[in-house]
Amino acid sequence: MRVTVTTRQPGTAPGDVFVAPYNLTQPVGQTGALMLEDSGDPVWFRPLPVANLENGDFRVQTYHNPRTRVTQPVLTFWQGTIAIPPYYTNLPGGAPEPGGCFYIFDDHYRLLSTVFARHGFYPDFHEFLLTRRGTALFIASKPVPMDLTPYGGPKDGAIEDSEVQEVDLATGKLVFSWDILDHVNPADSEVSASSASSSGGVWDAYHVNSIDEGPDGQLLISARNLWAVYDVARQTGDIRWQLGGKRSDFSFGPNADFYWQHHARFRPGNRISMFDDGCCNQPNGTPEQQSHGLILNLDFPNHRATATRTYYHAPGLYAASQGDTQALTNGNEFVGWGQESYYSEYSGAGNTEGDGSKNLLYDAMMPGSDISYRAFRHEWVGKPWYPPSAAARGGSGGRSIVYASWNGSTETRAWQVLAGPDARSLSVVVDHADRTGFETAVTTDNPGPYFQVRALNAKGAVIGTSHVVTRSG
Repeated sequence: MRVTVTTRQPGTAPGDVFVAPYNLTQPVGQTGALMLEDSGDPVWFRPLPVANLENGDFRVQTYHNPRTRVTQPVLTFWQGTIAIPPYYTNLPGGAPEPGGCFYIFDDHYRLLSTVFARHGFYPDFHEFLLTRRGTALFIASKPVPMDLTPYGGPKDGAIEDSEVQEVDLATGKLVFSWDILDHVNPADSEVSASSASSSGGVWDAYHVNSIDEGPDGQLLISARNLWAVYDVARQTGDIRWQLGGKRSDFSFGPNADFYWQHHARFRPGNRISMFDDGCCNQPNGTPEQQSHGLILNLDFPNHRATATRTYYHAPGLYAASQGDTQALTNGNEFVGWGQESYYSEYSGAGNTEGDGSKNLLYDAMMPGSDISYRAFRHEWVGKPWYPPSAAARGGSGGRSIVYASWNGSTETRAWQVLAGPDARSLSVVVDHADRTGFETAVTTDNPGPYFQVRALNAKGAVIGTSHVVTRSG
């Protein structure tokens, strides 16, 4: 997948961009987990074999091993299939199909762990969090049979239930669970139960789409189809307060209300952030408001929520689903626009509706109608366990063109090229060729026909050597 970078200004946070491109109809390029430089060049790509298989919530996290007390950076993501009409109509659109799982990869791109849900639920792509306890907190979903006639749906219907689950990564044991159906009345949903007729009789009343853990262990849970965010006491499972929805404990100041939200996160100082989709699920298709990143201050004594920062796009976007707002290490904010094909970075001050270019530092667009559920910026050092790749072909005037790449290597700064008349008689013919992107083309007068490349780090040390290849043409 080739992205188009439309804005690139100084002041962005360090790190690469993490997306998991897919498409609601026909993807441009392959689906999979994709790490990108700011230039739009790939750093690491793990393509998927079929178009209807997706990755989601691809990002860097820290794995804590409570037994060894060793921590390490890892890549995490969900893999499975999503109910997207017309391919799947047995579940509400955007629900996970059975058979998915969560993956954890180390910095050598080796699989460390595969995590599954319990209680007959399906792993849900919306959230997967690693904790300092050596556990994983995630969302799991499944349809629960229910008579929906009290809500205006079919008698022999079902409700798409969501459960927050926590699994010990060392043992696979379920150590905590919280089921929204036990705590929130589905009658509070903003989605009509009659919509179940188009999704196999299953009503998506809740659509839980994010979890965060607070400093006291409390959970922040977002339910998109309730327009609500809940603060849940972990010890009791009780809802301590609700923000938004039909039973909100808070009133809202100007520009503070939200609709169909995603990615709710605790912020310091009684603040929370989210991506406010504001769009587009009313029966007539009219959006509630333009999509944007949103940071709210919660005044608990007065039960009042006020908007302290907003992050809009230019041109204005109306994301019908998905999206995120990520706090960066330098105070900037990174916004993934969900069902719109953009991802952006802003300085912390943000902007207002109609002024989306203000404080915009970086903006890129995926091709066609390709999208990513979330988009993140992370610092990452990748040291592939596999060797670099090389290819060679004949060029004009008897020269040779050698191509060098190393999927996932973040430390490669330059390449050496070796050549010779046979595979056992190679010598260096190009001592140093700067890396120019995911794949670097190096021209040499040596005819080979055998070639090999070596990856060099910033100090000029060899950190990887390819297999020997023969020249074509």
